Amino acid sequence: MSEARRKAVKPARAKKHWALRVLGWLTALFFVGIIGAVATFFIVYQSTKIPDPNKEFATNTTTVTYADQKNPLGSFYEQNRHTVPMSQIPKHVQDSVIAAEDRTFWTNPGISPSGMVRAAWNISQGEQLQGGSTITQQYVKVMYLTQERTVSRKLQELFIATKLSRQQDKSKTLEGYLNTVYFGEGAYGISAAGDAYFSRPDPRTLSVPQAALLATVLNNPTLFDVNDPDPRTKKRIIERYRYVLDGMQQMGTITPALEAKYANKLPALKPKPKDSRYQGPKGFLLDTARKELLRLGFDEDQISGGGLKVTTTFNYGQQKKMTTAAQSELPDKRDNLHVGMATVQPGTGALLAMYGGPDYLKSQLNWATSPARPGSGFKPFALTAALEDGKSLYDIFQGDSPIKVQGQKLNNEFDRDYGDVTLLKATEQSINTAFYDLVDKQMDDGPNKVVDAAERAGIPKGKYLEAGRHNPSTVLGPDPYASAVTMAEAYATFAANGKFAPLHSIKEVKGPDGKVLWSEASLKKQEKQVIPEDVAALVNYALQDVVTKGTGTGAQDLDRPVAGKTGTAGGVAVEDRAENAKCGGCKDGSATLTSWWNGYTPDLSTSVVYRAGKTGESNLDDYTDEKAFFGGTWPLKTWLAFMKPALDGVDKTDFPAPNEDDIKDTSTPTFTPPPSTPTNTPPPSTPPPSTPPPSTPTNTPPNPPTSSPTRTKTKPPGWPTLPTGAPTAPTSTPKNPGGGQ
Repeated sequence: MSEARRKAVKPARAKKHWALRVLGWLTALFFVGIIGAVATFFIVYQSTKIPDPNKEFATNTTTVTYADQKNPLGSFYEQNRHTVPMSQIPKHVQDSVIAAEDRTFWTNPGISPSGMVRAAWNISQGEQLQGGSTITQQYVKVMYLTQERTVSRKLQELFIATKLSRQQDKSKTLEGYLNTVYFGEGAYGISAAGDAYFSRPDPRTLSVPQAALLATVLNNPTLFDVNDPDPRTKKRIIERYRYVLDGMQQMGTITPALEAKYANKLPALKPKPKDSRYQGPKGFLLDTARKELLRLGFDEDQISGGGLKVTTTFNYGQQKKMTTAAQSELPDKRDNLHVGMATVQPGTGALLAMYGGPDYLKSQLNWATSPARPGSGFKPFALTAALEDGKSLYDIFQGDSPIKVQGQKLNNEFDRDYGDVTLLKATEQSINTAFYDLVDKQMDDGPNKVVDAAERAGIPKGKYLEAGRHNPSTVLGPDPYASAVTMAEAYATFAANGKFAPLHSIKEVKGPDGKVLWSEASLKKQEKQVIPEDVAALVNYALQDVVTKGTGTGAQDLDRPVAGKTGTAGGVAVEDRAENAKCGGCKDGSATLTSWWNGYTPDLSTSVVYRAGKTGESNLDDYTDEKAFFGGTWPLKTWLAFMKPALDGVDKTDFPAPNEDDIKDTSTPTFTPPPSTPTNTPPPSTPPPSTPPPSTPTNTPPNPPTSSPTRTKTKPPGWPTLPTGAPTAPTSTPKNPGGGQ
């Protein structure tokens, strides 16, 4: 080998030798790490002691007060626990819980390796510790540890669960778990759960389907709330229920034939009467507070047994006034008539008062939070989108009927003609064709912009609203987009000059030691200007016109600056739907299904919605002698009955004035119907009746309009029709969906 070659080979061998040495050191360090980890585990394991049961977990009553921290609203506490021995818990009841929560319970070492990996991943991502716990871990968490969510507490849980699994018979652990786990409805343990849901406190009397449903609920009593009317909740419950039955079949507890039989339907509930703490209208407030605590991250054990001191945003005096208004200012006919009301403080998002119904114990359906068709109450979001898009209050739109939208002819109320109208006039008189013209023909991507404005203002996202991004009928609110609470929140954004503040009903939460665990101050960072101030000022100006000259003139009785919008939405009443399906749509869809008044001052934003029937889908027109149950009648009267005393003694405040150049009427009627649009219906030949006083709005059609836009006061127009269901594709746009008034 030449000298040059030897010199070249020597460094290569040296590099290879060095690489082998580094690899050797790394391998050694790896094994040392493993040995160290194993040694550490055994040292910690040996030093870990199983605490005395309930030594650190003591149940204490959680108290809930109104915003003044003086008047009590209610309390959450653990009181419904009945311990039963394992000998009184049948195998099918035991297996239902095992099938739902931990199918390897009898064989695992008390912990779940996959759950540990998931917990580690959550920690690395900065998320809360959650999920993947075995039955043993869940039992340890409740019986031996605090409810804090920290890494050290999670590690304690893992070591105690491992040691408990080795030192205690698994059946003893399962017995303890079945007597302490929370099933919702204030029930701790299988005995109390059977009593709460089926009036069967003895677990030996529970059937397989009943046991499977209880096992379904315990996974998350809020997510699987059997009293929640939302179809999505019911779907989740059924899917989880079938998962439990499938596990029981795989374990050999039930046969495939019985699984198929039981999976067809959920067992009938026979609930025990609820505690009187939830009695009356305040039960809805207490339920709302509990749900918000869960959303904030407090778990059921903390809420029911953690001794929390909860202060809500509910104002004691305002709540009394709202309850009085909702229960007294009503039509004479009241059977199955429902009122939902809510008031939100502009600029803060605090829910000050809410009326969901007369008695939570009799019905848990909250009419203030239940989604409903907002009707023309959705038009202000189209107005907002148009102004942001560069439109003016005095741009001209088609006010005559019909208008052709996506191949269909759509009309105003009673097929009324208004001539060429400004956007201001269209808002004032709630003219459907003008808003269709705006959203469908004179704005690019109009429906999407309307939805975007609504969501920014505070209307929550949802499947109906998402579908509305592609449908011009969104502007008339034909689907259940919003509730009284969320409409009050969204209109509060207008009242706050376009500034959004997150809606909330919890003001502060303190621990039993007085330490503040959560405060509404943390929501300040979510406040933001979502609508430009100049646009918000114009929206407020237009909605004040609704009160002074349009469909909400009755609100002038408040005797202070008021802005607002009426809303009615129609369709086929639930009583007529079966017949309508049989006859191929013989019903004309002329029922009023929702009726609204959404009104606000700079101080308060309050929404009122009326609905009828068990599910809120019956005809409101049966409750009035007028042609239709308009938002400018009873909803506005009920609103006034609350707002007058609510603002008594409060100084009158004006809305910020818009830029003078933006409110100069420079409009010229230039609208010309396209060639395909049929000739407008001529105005009625009979003279119109006289205009009633502002405080007594009626449903008489307005005076025949002139060919140019005017700003004279007219009576509220009529109302539109809407077939059952919401359009999901452009080709299915219904005639006059939503509501005109």
